[in-house]
Amino acid sequence: MIEERFEQSRTQERNLAMELVRVTEAAAISAGRWMGKGNKEMVDQAAVDAMRHALDGVDMSGIVVIGEGEKDEAPMLYVGEQVGNGSPPEVDVAVDPVEGTRLLATGAPGALAVVAIAERGTMYSAPPGVYYMEKIAVGPAAKYVVDINAPVAVNLDRIARVRDAHIDDLTVVILDRPRHVEIIRQIREVGARIRLITDGDVAAAIQAAMEDYTGVDVLMGTGGAPEAVLAASAIKCIGGEIQCKIWPRSDEERAKLKADGIDLDQVFRVDDLVSGNDVSFAATGITSGELLDGVQYFGWGARTSSVMMRSHSGTVRYIHARHKWRKGR
Repeated sequence: MIEERFEQSRTQERNLAMELVRVTEAAAISAGRWMGKGNKEMVDQAAVDAMRHALDGVDMSGIVVIGEGEKDEAPMLYVGEQVGNGSPPEVDVAVDPVEGTRLLATGAPGALAVVAIAERGTMYSAPPGVYYMEKIAVGPAAKYVVDINAPVAVNLDRIARVRDAHIDDLTVVILDRPRHVEIIRQIREVGARIRLITDGDVAAAIQAAMEDYTGVDVLMGTGGAPEAVLAASAIKCIGGEIQCKIWPRSDEERAKLKADGIDLDQVFRVDDLVSGNDVSFAATGITSGELLDGVQYFGWGARTSSVMMRSHSGTVRYIHARHKWRKGR
């Protein structure tokens, strides 16, 4: 008897989602060799080369929307590059071969290889000159009560109420940056706990959105615009919400963006960042963190830990793989 709660899988989409895990595994295994060696350039190059090669074999016609930069800035995985073997479906592709390059170069925990796809034309591509976004990310329980324009104290009170908790029960994750001095002061003033991270706000946003992960309740602060789209892709699969606003780094940048007609007051939500209904997200740990274990190497091969998500089914799979260099050993 088939359990009525489970919808039958669509084989093509399911297999494509699994192929994305193989892509992130390849990037993680290649980049992980450079853990702690202090060379961010080689960390990135190893991951980009492996990810690009692995994407060639994926059954899709993909266009990179979030990548390593513009065509004149990056030799591979640049914005606008075609990836996949050219067969259907047509999709947008967002990649971060190493989310946390500095983490991996220094051997710190939490570096990931990340890729997401959605139907063609449904992923947000930031206009030229947009590099950072102000963000707030929460899980399903608080998705309808947070407001990025509201004061910190108001958002934390609302989150605590829907979680049947007190503000001092909450943990806020935020990048440890000088620009966050004021928001950190406000969080401390109302009594919430804080977890400062040096890098990796994609993983932090995912953890904030996962109701079965109790270590983080909300992500706040400013981070990269590309990372906002990757985080939104995962949150679209999990449920929850991320809200973002473009954040100029200086008065000059603010004036330039306004002159270009960019609305700095616009609030981007999950469906603005990824409007598609068939989103797949995959990540593989490179260095061990709270979300995923890192790559382990042996004489016979390697072990990896990955997560795969699909918005169509809402399924989240954790995959622990054993990769052998040579068969029979």
